Amino acid sequence: MARMRPLPSVIDFTQLLDRIVKMEKHYSSVVSLFRDMCVQGIPVDEATLNIMINCCCVVGRVDLAFSTLSGFFKRGFVPNVVTFSTLLKGLFRDHKVPEAQELFKKIIKEKLCKPNETMLGIVIDGLCKAGNTQTAIDLLRAMEKRGRPCKPTAIIYNTVIDSLCKDKMVDEGLALLQDIPPNVVTYSCLIHGLCNLSRWEDVDKLFYEMKVYKIVPDVISFNIVVDALCKEGHIEDAEEVVRIMIQQGQNPNLVTYTSLMDGYCLQRRIDDTRRVFDTMMQASGMKPDFHTYCVVLDGLCKTGHVDEALELFHATEADGTDLHIEMYNIMLDGLCKCRRVDSARDLFKNLSLKRLDPDVITYNTMIAGLLSEGLLIEGKELVEKMEEKGCLANSVTYNVILQGLLKGGHYDDGIVYHEEMVHRGFLLDASTFSILLDLSAENQNNPSVLMLMLKIDPDSKNKIILCSYSLILKQIHIHA
Repeated sequence: MARMRPLPSVIDFTQLLDRIVKMEKHYSSVVSLFRDMCVQGIPVDEATLNIMINCCCVVGRVDLAFSTLSGFFKRGFVPNVVTFSTLLKGLFRDHKVPEAQELFKKIIKEKLCKPNETMLGIVIDGLCKAGNTQTAIDLLRAMEKRGRPCKPTAIIYNTVIDSLCKDKMVDEGLALLQDIPPNVVTYSCLIHGLCNLSRWEDVDKLFYEMKVYKIVPDVISFNIVVDALCKEGHIEDAEEVVRIMIQQGQNPNLVTYTSLMDGYCLQRRIDDTRRVFDTMMQASGMKPDFHTYCVVLDGLCKTGHVDEALELFHATEADGTDLHIEMYNIMLDGLCKCRRVDSARDLFKNLSLKRLDPDVITYNTMIAGLLSEGLLIEGKELVEKMEEKGCLANSVTYNVILQGLLKGGHYDDGIVYHEEMVHRGFLLDASTFSILLDLSAENQNNPSVLMLMLKIDPDSKNKIILCSYSLILKQIHIHA
């Protein structure tokens, strides 16, 4: 286009950039194209500059966005509400909250543009996500006053109420309910907050209030309650909510069924898990997603039905479902814990064929499985391979190795690994302390065990570790 004569209009160039952004999401390419346009003297207008500012903000170059803002003034253009809203969003995205607040104050004070609901929503959302909920409330109060350029909408209030509920300040959220005409989203936010605090009577009151105001609960509202009840072990109550949900014309979705299956798995009621899974697949015709498969596989493995879990795992693989590393981690853990390390090893080797990279959980699971079977050398080799692949060992890795060494009687190796562990800033966990306590009773005169216990640093904020350390000192005192 730049070589065409006569040159296409500024509208044509702007539409091209807009298409690249909306269709391809190539924000960096737009930044480069804009620079080329400026070098070649191709004209731009306010819309072009706004697109450029947006792209700069998305790629994390808010500084370049503000430099582009100067282009408005050089060309005699006036930045509008879209321009400043984009800049505010960019600042909040980069966690530059004070700068965003200062810019918004300047916009209001100097009347740089007339703020609208979108701009106010960006500011309120940014403040809430940064944990400045009270500042957001103060801003709401200020904008409600007469003479302010725009008034908060229900959507904006919902943002604040949701933030308050996430901060466990549900009563403050309920107080704001009096200031607005609430909608189903408002009530869903409050119901979620109340469920998290197990305030079930208040949840019932809100559902009754919704009925009075003729606000129909949607599938999200019901799913919030179902999930919370399942997590607290009230699975029969959750089933009753699902029945009410269906009576009110809201069909359960994948989230509903997954919550129920998770609840049954937590209670080790695997037959009911199968029943819900079959209902979802056959009656509703839904295909499980990644999270659903993880819930079912984990439940089967933890209740000892590893073969059934393997069958389901391979069935998902056969029907073309994308297998995630988390699903492999669940299966590896299940196989290792039922002492089927050979099968776990085969599954682990299969990862490369599926072009999946093991994460630290994958390696830790395999290392624990190998060491539990006394395969110390293979476990150590896997640790080395893990770090060669760029996956750094963490505290769990070292605790797993140390536990394996101690259980196998390799106390001198345990001292070496403990020193390396401390050097990397990791601490022993409660399980490792428990093993040391047992060893101190069984090996009272073993210098290596005593040396290892004396090397433990008590400076930890973890109450379990401090408690365990006190028990170790007491044990040493008894043996002394």
